[in-house]
Amino acid sequence: MKALHIDSSITGEASVSRRLSAAVVGRLAEQGADVTRLDLAATPFPHLEGAEMAMARAGAEAIDDATAALAARSRAALDDFLAADVVVIGAPMYNFAIPSQLKAWIDRLAVPGATFRYTEAGPEGLAGGKTVIVAASRAGVYSTGPAAGMDFQEPYLRGLFGFMGITDVRFVRAEGLAMGPEAAAKAIDAALAGVEAAVAPAEKAAA
Repeated sequence: MKALHIDSSITGEASVSRRLSAAVVGRLAEQGADVTRLDLAATPFPHLEGAEMAMARAGAEAIDDATAALAARSRAALDDFLAADVVVIGAPMYNFAIPSQLKAWIDRLAVPGATFRYTEAGPEGLAGGKTVIVAASRAGVYSTGPAAGMDFQEPYLRGLFGFMGITDVRFVRAEGLAMGPEAAAKAIDAALAGVEAAVAPAEKAAA
């Protein structure tokens, strides 16, 4: 089983999403997974620009060595994603959505002909058969209650990977982290307790 571990939090050792993603990957490693890790805060991708997109989507020539090198790195990221049986993503919520570092990585995955294609019947996902486990963290509570309509993190990730043909998208979520130390501790404990349930189906799906 090949696992791809992605972290995107910019808060280092204080990051809850990193703690949760590490717990998920640790459980997968115990099951014998071969883990590839990418820290998008330490080695971020720049925002996607037209020249790189043209190379990825239309086979255009690189305009310079820097663009060629970036395109090669982007292709390697796509290849790692496609090769993985399980993708574990540490995804904090920043301003109701995902970090821009994570979005820049996703922009390297959404390549026509690689992870999706358009047909006469509509779009078709090409990256199915894998499991995505998202270790999500939020300062407030967005799964229920009055702020639920402001959650552009989990619906986006579920929709995005669904568009790519991935139907097994699971979340380990810690929310309410800014609502006092006691609430934060309970949220983290509950999320860590949910790791086993999140990982078990992934092991089965990738076996």
